[in-house]
Amino acid sequence: MKVLVVDDSAVQRKKISSFLLQCGASVDQACNGAEALTRLLSENEYGILITDWNMPEMDGLSLVKRVRAEGRLKDLPILMVTTENDPWSVTRAIRSGANEYLMKPFDQLDLLEKLRTVLGTDHRLFQTWCSEC
Repeated sequence: MKVLVVDDSAVQRKKISSFLLQCGASVDQACNGAEALTRLLSENEYGILITDWNMPEMDGLSLVKRVRAEGRLKDLPILMVTTENDPWSVTRAIRSGANEYLMKPFDQLDLLEKLRTVLGTDHRLFQTWCSEC
């Protein structure tokens, strides 16, 4: 499965990408929502979008709204990963079209749990990484 990881922090992109690569995913990265939208519109192979909220040029919430407005991308699973932790932010992200919400800081098991919620527990992505999880 191909995943697009979007975050203006190279450290966060690497953290998420490294875990996904261990799971057997193919990973592309973007440093802001504008770059991510360009990639999403030019390629139709992504199985999930994992995006930060606070980024320059186009933030993650705007990206989620734009993705949901695109006919061919409207069903793409989206996981919002952010430091925004107040209940109103969670509600806004979900109402805008994010399938799930993960607050920073997080560890691999937190990410795994959210990915399983979004993709389903039997998704092939999880068979490679950890049979006992």
